[in-house]
Amino acid sequence: MAIVNSGPDKRTGKRIAIGARPPANPHAEAWIRQGDGVDLNKSDLYTARLTLDVTPALRARIKVSAFTQNTTVAELLRGLLESEFPENTP
Repeated sequence: MAIVNSGPDKRTGKRIAIGARPPANPHAEAWIRQGDGVDLNKSDLYTARLTLDVTPALRARIKVSAFTQNTTVAELLRGLLESEFPENTP
């Protein structure tokens, strides 16, 4: 275990030794990340970002359309892209 000297304690003037971080346990890390699925974010499902330049007028129309459909712009555009580019199922 490596000991890192963090400098003197401001209250007592004594030096405090801090141990090295314990090695990560991949099984524990996976279990922590897995959780119970309640905290799963959409960003966990969609990991590729796509940047598209549109005119301000088109952006406004997209935002209004998403709002009137009670959804987000990202969900609206994902749906449009999925319908235009479906997965090839054998």
